[in-house]
Amino acid sequence: MILNLLLLQAVFLPILIAPIVYLIGVRIGKNVGWVTFLTLLYSTGLLTYSGIGTSNSSLFSEVRLESYSWEPIGYFGLYLDGLSFPFAAIIMILSTTLAIYSMPYMEHRIKEEFHDSKKKFSQDVMNRKLALYYSLYLVYVAGMLGTVLATNLIQFYIFFELMLIPSFFLISEFGYGERQKISVMYFLWTHVGAVSLLAGILTVGYFGGSFNFVEIAESGLPGSIRIWVAIAISFGLLMKLAAAGLHVWLPYAHAESPTPISALLSPAMIGIGAYAFLRIFLFILPSIYQNIVFVISIWGLITMIYGGLMAYAQDDIKRLLAYSSVSQMGYIIFGMSSLYYLGVTGSVFHYVSHGTGKALLFMAAGSIIMQTGGVRSIKQLGGLGSKLPITGVAAMIGFLAIVGVPPTNGFQSEWMIFAGAFGGALESGSTSKLILTALALAGTPITAGYALLTMRKVFFGELPKNFEKIKDPSLYMTVPLLFLSALTLIIGIFPSLITDSLIPLLQVVFGGMS
Repeated sequence: MILNLLLLQAVFLPILIAPIVYLIGVRIGKNVGWVTFLTLLYSTGLLTYSGIGTSNSSLFSEVRLESYSWEPIGYFGLYLDGLSFPFAAIIMILSTTLAIYSMPYMEHRIKEEFHDSKKKFSQDVMNRKLALYYSLYLVYVAGMLGTVLATNLIQFYIFFELMLIPSFFLISEFGYGERQKISVMYFLWTHVGAVSLLAGILTVGYFGGSFNFVEIAESGLPGSIRIWVAIAISFGLLMKLAAAGLHVWLPYAHAESPTPISALLSPAMIGIGAYAFLRIFLFILPSIYQNIVFVISIWGLITMIYGGLMAYAQDDIKRLLAYSSVSQMGYIIFGMSSLYYLGVTGSVFHYVSHGTGKALLFMAAGSIIMQTGGVRSIKQLGGLGSKLPITGVAAMIGFLAIVGVPPTNGFQSEWMIFAGAFGGALESGSTSKLILTALALAGTPITAGYALLTMRKVFFGELPKNFEKIKDPSLYMTVPLLFLSALTLIIGIFPSLITDSLIPLLQVVFGGMS
């Protein structure tokens, strides 16, 4: 019986364990991080087991559907296929890894808060704050996982909203700077997007005859409301993706979040909008998507270039990485708009590449901030490669991934995005698509520029005298960096881990659209 509930366990066990983690945490303090880690490791194992096919040893080869009765909406289910698995896998890999990274980092962050507020240190307060952090962390991860495994639009929206609540409190309670104001801004901006998404979902459910993905009849949507549905859903999801013009919340939220949460917000959470875009528009509303896809491709191009240029203007290392994430979402949006199986494969692959690469960069930034006594200004850094060699190597691999240099996974994803974009343009005979693709390709050196400049300014040159005694942080932080560095290279060398089941799935989808 338990083997028939693998996905249900993976999603809901962290939610059920969250209050237990809080109760235990107030007594044992930072060691409750191990309970969180083991819980997420178990969920990751269940997900991996569910994704391994019985017919061969290929990962992501087994389609799995679990259905359960739920009176308000008929039934709900959890669905794992070649599209949802890469998103779910990265969410769980990053969250499990960051649970370990969080142990020393959050202890340091809370002590730092005591010092800044000039309050007397109390171990009891420390324990309560750590207990709160890890319990919120578990619910946050469960919300992300639930969105990419949902089989119905209402269920998707519930999990979509579930992500917002714990992330709001994680920023407001554990963030930096004006964290209360920033958390409210983050919540309002993303909630506006969520309301727009809900309006589109309800319209689709009413006219499409169902909220279940496989039962929605696109033909039931009157022509007069199709553009309304496209705008409502696109606006909500592009807000989540931090597309240019809808990105205002991201630089603040990601820069001022505690670093482990930045490393989940940026690589994992915002990219969930891409999954929803593909699942809703490609699988449910393909004809509607074809009518708006050119606008989406232009939006992706603008986002790609705008985010990259804004990264050059940043001195705060976390804010630079936040704008870099805006730019990388542009790549994902552009790949989604190719209407060609290879371009969309690249878009999904880029979620994975950005996930490992940007997590590495935020974690490296966290190590730098922690070891230098809170320095975030790039101008005040330099020569750290000699003192923080593991951090420096990890940062280099992270930058190589988002630049798209072999043998990192970023090379594979960017190659697929642009090959697919050119392929889609040639197949459709669209000169305007060819021009857009050429412009996007011409804009890729922007990423390489700010990546190389940042590496040179932070890790090379003269070491400030006040940093002569610093060193790489403890194994709790360096081992996760090494693990993600290795994973970034492994996926880059063996892209078939992702493409073997994803490409056939998308070929069927686009065959049906042609």
